[in-house]
Amino acid sequence: MTVFTSGIAQSNISHVVPLAVDTITAAGALASAMDGANTLLLRPQQSRDGATPSPYILYEKDGEISFAAGCAMEIRLDRTGLRLTTPAGSLTEPLTDRPLHQVQAMLASVFGNDQASASHVFGWAAFELSYLLQGLPIADDIGTLLYLFMPHHEARIRPGAAELRVSDPEIAELWETVLRNAKPNQPSERVHVDEVSDTTGYVDAANEAIKAIDGSKLRKVILSRSVFVTQEIDLVGSYQVLRRNNTPARSFLLKLGGIAAAGVSPGAIIEVSSTGAIVTQPLAGTRAYTGQPELDASLRDELLSDPKEIYEHALSVKLAQDEIAEVCEPGTVFVEDFMDVVSRGSVQHLASRVRGQLRSGASCWDAFGSVFPAVTASGIPKHDACREIGLREHSPRGLYSGAVLAVDSRGELDAALVLRSVYQVEGATWLRAGAGLISQSDPERELEETREKMRSVSRFLVPRSGSMA
Repeated sequence: MTVFTSGIAQSNISHVVPLAVDTITAAGALASAMDGANTLLLRPQQSRDGATPSPYILYEKDGEISFAAGCAMEIRLDRTGLRLTTPAGSLTEPLTDRPLHQVQAMLASVFGNDQASASHVFGWAAFELSYLLQGLPIADDIGTLLYLFMPHHEARIRPGAAELRVSDPEIAELWETVLRNAKPNQPSERVHVDEVSDTTGYVDAANEAIKAIDGSKLRKVILSRSVFVTQEIDLVGSYQVLRRNNTPARSFLLKLGGIAAAGVSPGAIIEVSSTGAIVTQPLAGTRAYTGQPELDASLRDELLSDPKEIYEHALSVKLAQDEIAEVCEPGTVFVEDFMDVVSRGSVQHLASRVRGQLRSGASCWDAFGSVFPAVTASGIPKHDACREIGLREHSPRGLYSGAVLAVDSRGELDAALVLRSVYQVEGATWLRAGAGLISQSDPERELEETREKMRSVSRFLVPRSGSMA
């Protein structure tokens, strides 16, 4: 395969900037600078041949935030093919029956022999990528299924310092100035969101899905609904407030591949280390988390003793175990911390970890494909659940219940499950949340679960300056 990599500029300026503010403030300042000064952050030639102009992503894991900007290379996968775009040209491939292997091969050709410096790509996978992987039909109006980009510039932000790795001295100077002048933003105003809209439609769809479960091999399906945010929001400010008031496993803020979004992820779909260690954490079973110790303890006990929630969680853990076993060395897959209760903002979940060791010859993309979409955002069996979702839900999910991705040249992959998020495309802003349905489900209770999940985001949305009525 011929790949045009000669125009890809590598980050060659490394500089550490001391921080007087917390990591969320620092990263938000860089994002705001991107929104206000995009022309400084991307040279015109870097957007030729359709490459996304001025993309950026903030990705938080384990207390460290990666902020990446400027497009050196992008890969787009849709239902018709795979396209690589660089400043030097573009390449399009028709899809085979192993599309993620094609992505892996294309990235390998871009990374070359870069092992020591660990080049990074970031991006996202839409939920509808699962239709491609499951052999289900994809509607003509479904666009990009997987988007990846290699940044020109990165900042690794940790408590007390930010390490800049950029390819342009002007960017280094600009980012250092932004970081040194960053100040905490604590807006008091909030956007009103009506989380109870379209409730009748959801209950009706849930009843139909339960009938489908009773009459087929479908055992569980996650059905979601959306509510639109009618007021303009400050996406960066909303991310900062949302993050400060939640306890996520991952968080992200992105304007990338035609989508803008901010979210606090309750867990990773999968983590793959450079040594091939795999971990996935199914979250299934939910109750509210109020911050009132006595009430939360009561809700926790209720969660741990609810047969429906326990059954739903056990199904999810068993499937996750079976899925990663397909790509792991025999005898290496095991479950730990079974049915722990973890709090994620305004909700608490049953959680378990499933671990394994990637088998020889398999890649991080094999691991990702084995578990995508997350069982806790689709259902069991996945093929039937995805088909039921396409039938019952009124609009494509897009990024909701998909993944935000960080991948490097050493074979590491981290895929955050996209829930508890706010989404923007072409001027529209919305929230989306779902609940797991099994044959014993009460549609009204599942509807309330979607409200609880939406509230973990909606009450922290910040209006754009000047948009308050």
